[in-house]
Amino acid sequence: MRYLKLAVTAVAVAVLAACGGGAEPAAAPPPPTEVAEPVAPTEATEPSAEAPAVDACALVSKADAEKLAGTPLDDAVPVRDTCRYTGPVSGPVAQVEVYVGDGAKKILDVDRDLDHEFETLSGIGDEAYLEDGAVFVNAAGVWVAIRLVRLDDPAKYHKPLTELARTVAGRL
Repeated sequence: MRYLKLAVTAVAVAVLAACGGGAEPAAAPPPPTEVAEPVAPTEATEPSAEAPAVDACALVSKADAEKLAGTPLDDAVPVRDTCRYTGPVSGPVAQVEVYVGDGAKKILDVDRDLDHEFETLSGIGDEAYLEDGAVFVNAAGVWVAIRLVRLDDPAKYHKPLTELARTVAGRL
C-alpha cells in the first residue's frame, strides 16, 4: 500500500512537470509601432492670456506651509498649477495644498455651491475669502486657494490662513 501511494505521487509529479515545466515562457507582445499624434492644446488647457504663469510652490514655501500647519512637513510635491506638502508618515496628520489659477477659482465656486460659510478678508489682494480649512485670494488677476488638513479645531488656523493669504497676495 505504501509503495502504491509513493508510485501515484511520483506519477502525479511527473505529469505536472510535463504539462508546463519544460516549456519556454511566452514572449511579451512587441510594443505598438504606431506613434500617437500630439494633441493640440485647446483653449481650456492653455494658460489664460490675462494671468501670468505662477509657481504654486514658490507662492507658499515649505517654511510657510510648516508655519501654517504648525508641524514639520515633507518636501513639496508640485504638479502643474498645484503644490502639496504632507506630514511625515510618523504623524501628525497634516497637509497643505496650494492651487493657482482656474482650479483655485473652481474650488471656491464649488464650496459656494455647497453653501460653505465664508468670511470676506478685507485689504488682502483684490478679494479674499476664508472658510474653515481654506483661504482664497485673487490678486493681480490670479486666483490662489490654500487648503489645510489638520485633525483639530479649524478655527485654530483662521489667523495663520489669513496671514498666509496676505503674504501670498504680496507675492503676486
